[in-house]
Amino acid sequence: MIDIGIAGLGVRHAGGDAALADVTLHLPAGQFCAVLGASGAGKSTLLRAAAALVDASEGRILYDGRAADRALPRRIGLIPQDFGLCGRASVAQNVMAVADIASWRRFTGLYPHPDRDRAARLLAGLGLDETHLGRRADSLSGGQQQRVAVARALVHRPAIILADEPVASLDPATSEATLALLRDEARSLGATVLCSLHQPALARQFADRIVMLDAGRVVFDGTPAALDGHAAPPRVRVVAR
Repeated sequence: MIDIGIAGLGVRHAGGDAALADVTLHLPAGQFCAVLGASGAGKSTLLRAAAALVDASEGRILYDGRAADRALPRRIGLIPQDFGLCGRASVAQNVMAVADIASWRRFTGLYPHPDRDRAARLLAGLGLDETHLGRRADSLSGGQQQRVAVARALVHRPAIILADEPVASLDPATSEATLALLRDEARSLGATVLCSLHQPALARQFADRIVMLDAGRVVFDGTPAALDGHAAPPRVRVVAR
């Protein structure tokens, strides 16, 4: 279990404009925090900063009170917006290709039975049966690829889950099932979750806490119930496939 401390975080785009400004948050270990905001509000930048994929121009991020180190990527389950799959590889190969599985296994396909069983169980829970395992990732629909990315992020039992719009390509029913699995897996692992969403209703349903960003700044930080009394977030277009 890992808590995340974000203090005065600022991140600038290459042109110098602020992507995030003075963001201060403390995410206790095991909390599910949803991040809301319109496109361009800074949600993806916040998640990338939490994954130590972008450098802060101001402030800092600490993990259990310590700066990021080389071991941090092995403890993070990252679900990027673009899925980050290898299109030529099979679904099974994509899911199993995680940081804590030895590289020789990736090339030989000799994965331990517990890891294979967990991958199959996660995929089944996301509505992808065994017939999908041998298919190339680039032969799948966008929604199917998104669910493969979710399974890949969870299979190695991460301590931190960073999910950047993990249901953007899914229909409403599949979105709920996917977030339910993500929440339940996180609870069983004691993992800390930072999850960007466009849908306030889903944030209320699944998150312990909601943070709203506007122009890179925190404009709301509270419980789902407290969001009801706050000004509604900007309307955004949700694409279901």
